[in-house]
Amino acid sequence: MNRKSVGDIIKHRELETIQTSYIGIPNPQLLTHLQFRRFAGCPMCNLHIHSFVERSAELAVRGIQEVAVFHSSKKAMIKRHASAPFAIIADRSKSLYREFGVEASVLSVIHPKSWVPVVRGMFEHGVSLPAFGESPLGLPADFLIGMDGKILALKYGSHAYDQWSVDELLELARHAGNVNHGSLG
Repeated sequence: MNRKSVGDIIKHRELETIQTSYIGIPNPQLLTHLQFRRFAGCPMCNLHIHSFVERSAELAVRGIQEVAVFHSSKKAMIKRHASAPFAIIADRSKSLYREFGVEASVLSVIHPKSWVPVVRGMFEHGVSLPAFGESPLGLPADFLIGMDGKILALKYGSHAYDQWSVDELLELARHAGNVNHGSLG
């Protein structure tokens, strides 16, 4: 896998969202949080995405462009996330996953820290089995990308519910803003 590192530069690209619009990454005016999730019906992923939906206005005020990638079809993503207030990308071929070094592991779902979120997600958002080509074994990943395309922070999850919370992202963005403005050493 081609894992990224802090300091790597992401070349500009336009990604098609499930709403059939395009979003630029990096964004020359905003920080970008690029998060990789699993499949459309994943209860943990939907629980996690919902926390970002609930606080999307707060993210926007803090200058963060939110982009979530799932390895599902556009049709499956529209069914689950058409009303999301931020960009959702259907990457069924997993080309972005390969490019960013996002992996899969059987440990993703058997790790004890995944059990409570999966049950909670099932009750709150339902569940559907992975469709053909989707995998329940995917690991999450998060990237905070600067306006110049530089990766400012990243996290490759070690289990299926090992990703940044909204609060962690906001703290990373605050720190990145201070570094970009020379306030921190």
